[in-house]
Amino acid sequence: MLRIGMLTSGGDCQALNAAMRGVVKGICNKRKDVEIYGFKDGYKGLIYSDFNMLTSRDFSGILTQGGTILGTSRQPFKYMRVPDENGLDKVEAMKQNYYKLRLDCLVILGGNGTQKTANLLREEGLNIIHLPKTIDNDIYGTDMTFGFQSAVDIATDAIDRIHTTAASHNRVFLVEVRMAYPECRHGRRCGYHSASGDPLRYR
Repeated sequence: MLRIGMLTSGGDCQALNAAMRGVVKGICNKRKDVEIYGFKDGYKGLIYSDFNMLTSRDFSGILTQGGTILGTSRQPFKYMRVPDENGLDKVEAMKQNYYKLRLDCLVILGGNGTQKTANLLREEGLNIIHLPKTIDNDIYGTDMTFGFQSAVDIATDAIDRIHTTAASHNRVFLVEVRMAYPECRHGRRCGYHSASGDPLRYR
């Protein structure tokens, strides 16, 4: 029996569901004895053992569906070694849940911060497969992250549309495309505060 864990972590990105579907369909086409454990809301699900048993049927019909069927959350890498409010060792909890479910590997979809935690788990002896997910295309060692091309296509489509409007009015329009987080209340770009200073909330 092949047992695979899967989670999506960090901000939203195009093609999360499509990428997970590709992994599951590829494996299930090769083997029939597969169990898939989908952890809810990113690393949070792995820490607190919140998961669903899934089959290949759960990944049907999601190719063009936005978001992620597993949910996501932000668990900053710098706090992974810091116990939670109840004193729980998060890294040890993730390891225990991995071994309790007798997983053969854990497939993790995420960006830079997610990759750091994935590498931490690899260093702790877990079998990890990390799929680079980000619209910024800024993960070291990766030519093209999934989500990047979709973001570029959406941006260029919007620019093409505004171009014809500008031309018909004999004007020049300036278009700003942001492929990063807005500046937070501290005057820097981050993924934790909006421009107004309110905390960003992720499912």
